[in-house]
Amino acid sequence: MYYPEELVEEIRSRNDIVDVIGGYVRLKKKGSSYFGLCPFHNEKSPSFSVSGGKQMYYCFGCGEGGNVITFLMKYENYSFPEALKFLAERAGMELPEMEYTKEQKKQADEKARLLEIQKEAAGYYYRKLRSDEGRQAMGYLTGRGLSEETIHSFGLGYSGKYSDGLYRYLKKKGYPDPLLFESGLILSDEKRGPSDRFWNRVMFPIMDVNRRVVGFGGRVMGDAKPKYLNSPETKIFDKSRNLYGIQIARTSRKKGMILCEGYMDVIAMHQAGFNNAVASLGTAFTSGHASLVKRYAKEAFLIYDSDQAGIKAALRAIPILEEAGLASRVVDLSPYKDPDEFMGNLGPEAFEKRLSEADNSFLFELRILQQDYDMNDPRQKTEFHKAVAGKLLRFTESLERQNYTEAAASMLHIGVRELTRLVNSEGMRRGGTAPAPRPKSTVFKKEKDQGILQAQKLLITWLLEEPGVFRKVKELVSPGDFTEGLYEEVVRQLYEQQEEGQLQPARIISHFQQEEDQRKVAELFNTRLPEDTPKEEKEKALTEIIYKVKAHSFEKEKEQMNLADMNAMQEFIKKRQALDRLKKTPISLD
Repeated sequence: MYYPEELVEEIRSRNDIVDVIGGYVRLKKKGSSYFGLCPFHNEKSPSFSVSGGKQMYYCFGCGEGGNVITFLMKYENYSFPEALKFLAERAGMELPEMEYTKEQKKQADEKARLLEIQKEAAGYYYRKLRSDEGRQAMGYLTGRGLSEETIHSFGLGYSGKYSDGLYRYLKKKGYPDPLLFESGLILSDEKRGPSDRFWNRVMFPIMDVNRRVVGFGGRVMGDAKPKYLNSPETKIFDKSRNLYGIQIARTSRKKGMILCEGYMDVIAMHQAGFNNAVASLGTAFTSGHASLVKRYAKEAFLIYDSDQAGIKAALRAIPILEEAGLASRVVDLSPYKDPDEFMGNLGPEAFEKRLSEADNSFLFELRILQQDYDMNDPRQKTEFHKAVAGKLLRFTESLERQNYTEAAASMLHIGVRELTRLVNSEGMRRGGTAPAPRPKSTVFKKEKDQGILQAQKLLITWLLEEPGVFRKVKELVSPGDFTEGLYEEVVRQLYEQQEEGQLQPARIISHFQQEEDQRKVAELFNTRLPEDTPKEEKEKALTEIIYKVKAHSFEKEKEQMNLADMNAMQEFIKKRQALDRLKKTPISLD
């Protein structure tokens, strides 16, 4: 049996999308919706919208959208049954056993096979490290002070000195070339044939929160470039939403989460007893990383290399963590460059002390900023204070801004009143703090030709946003008048829901199985009609849209019509005359 649509809908309806997504993304209410930074692409201004009324989400930046089930499938990389099971357990419900649809089975099987390949590769690398071939790699790891227990705990390995060793191993296991190429572990070359992405490298398996190997990082043995190489993104691996060491750190009982710069930093921290350390995977810290940290901790400790690159990385991460709703502090490792070096010289107790003395991230920003000014020069000193005032403007809550203003004034040895006045002055000069951009209406754009698909899309928006026009529209337009297959099915569902007196956009999204279709439907449901538009103008716009949709439908019907069938021709002429009357007489919204 398949999961009945009624059961899926009950599970979805018992999990409020604002509550679920609010556990991953910091949301702020604006009007009837909630906005936050999109966890699916890196952005500075919130364009990720969550609607409690529609029970759906949509990002106006990258176009990702769907309902609560879709969100978990995308964010957690869950299959449909895995997402449904998670939500059922959250709602205190039990699920019966399920059979997959053909498409769901295909997707689940492919994902399972890709995970199998990663697991097989991890075992292959692990054994290679302990063979004669891996002696140099093992020497590198033990030379870095890693114990056998640590090496085993992280599943470290060696990729072998031959460029096709893993490929030959996996082929013997029966995996086909297309799937191996899809895994990211094997490269395709027309001249040389298939070869390993990683060879002669110490291997670091990358695991997700469920301890499944989803990718690898590899450090070269020798002087080859690049020094570190990571798996590419695949259907099971997204670098921007995964962190190295998260599978262990998520269950740590230690306070907060420690953000490091590299694999060896994380391993050194864990070996020293700080099993709450993680690192991004060869990419800059993103809002997706911040959302992942927020699931398991309320505070983050930033530990980046003490060189200029490390300081810049910390400065980039601070506002991202702040926007996600996480408190953050910066740990001073001086005079040592990184956690590995610090632990080797001073040990865990000294590091624990540095953690307790960690600097508030905002005050750290100010100290770094101050280095760019000559504080003995009155003009530069004034410019620095203005720059500080500008940074204080990013705190939108008055109490929080006042607290940080007092802390900054104390650190800079200036009066609180003077700094507060400067903050207010800077705010006026800059026009205040800019609100998050709201999606612009696309309904009444005065373009020459928006195309028939745009007209169909806008008519769906009317049906959703103005339920009162349903009866009038239904008399004139049928689902079959929508020439885009997806639009036709959406309208069919909308009509059924309107007849039942229950409009549930999120339920319509559940009707579609393909991720791309769900995104398109979410986009349809997040086009907005402009407010405060005169009634006459709205009536004219709606009439023009209906006319355009219906006229196009008639043309399609005419193309397929048997011109020798006089009855059909007479019926067509009547419809066409009715359409012409519609064009002359706008629809009334009374």
